[in-house]
Amino acid sequence: MDMEPYRGELTAFCYRMLGSVHEAEDLVQETLLRAWKARDRYDPARASVRTWLYRIATNVCLTALEGRGRRPLPSGLGAPSDSPEAPLTPALDVPWLEPFPDARFDVEARADLRLEWVAAVQVLPARQRAVLVLREVLAFSAAEVAAQLGTTVAAVNSALQRARAALADVRDAAAVVEPDDPEVRAVVQRYLRAFEAADVPALVRLLADDAVLEMPPVPLWYRGSGDYGRFLERVFRMRGAGWGMREVSANGLPALAAYAPAPGGGYRRHSLQLFTVADGRITRNVVFADPRVLDVFELPGEIPAGDFRRER
Repeated sequence: MDMEPYRGELTAFCYRMLGSVHEAEDLVQETLLRAWKARDRYDPARASVRTWLYRIATNVCLTALEGRGRRPLPSGLGAPSDSPEAPLTPALDVPWLEPFPDARFDVEARADLRLEWVAAVQVLPARQRAVLVLREVLAFSAAEVAAQLGTTVAAVNSALQRARAALADVRDAAAVVEPDDPEVRAVVQRYLRAFEAADVPALVRLLADDAVLEMPPVPLWYRGSGDYGRFLERVFRMRGAGWGMREVSANGLPALAAYAPAPGGGYRRHSLQLFTVADGRITRNVVFADPRVLDVFELPGEIPAGDFRRER
């Protein structure tokens, strides 16, 4: 029984359930270990290997979620800040939502890996969360999900209806274009060039009027291109100009790995900026600066001067 081909999609499933790539990888390992130990009891007449693995993974996730709170983004915890000079004090006691590194996993459907969607799903009770992902994202039948959860089809349909109602305000996946869309790439590349040039007016022109900027593990966040721009002025004042940026992809969305100028020359890894683009403007930028999160993207810690220019 070859279970390895399912590792990528199982990791994406566990990530949607828990909001953490680190935890998702651990739970997938636990799932495959349980499956290996139970392989003699697997009955192909009752379910495919994929369906059987998802039943194990679902129960592993539900056990892990017992007594656990959600993983939020800063915008899910309170009102936006109106002070671009507010202290950037990280809240290390909060289990923040983490980004998903697209390049590391072979996952076909990425629309429901969007950070905004995963953040919204975190609010649902664990079993509703499982029903929503299994039915809406992975397209298992109500009967299959009922078997996976040890419940009835009626209970599954009821949980799905409640989950849909709770997520009614989340932006439709169709409104978010793919990261390789030419218009999206053009917007992100203009942002890249403007950021490297420390050109705040050019950056602000790329923003929607109500653009959101948030920076976990720092709990404060900003709404509006004005405060966004004033905060960027602070960033360049503190860290200097001459940044380097590298294009990546996270949660099925365009992202930039930001490298600040190092005192001795070259660049030092600083953060990952994850963008939502709609109607030719950036509507949200979630900036992750936790080194443990950046390690998941296998980004080099330091890059010699000139390498960004040679890459492009």
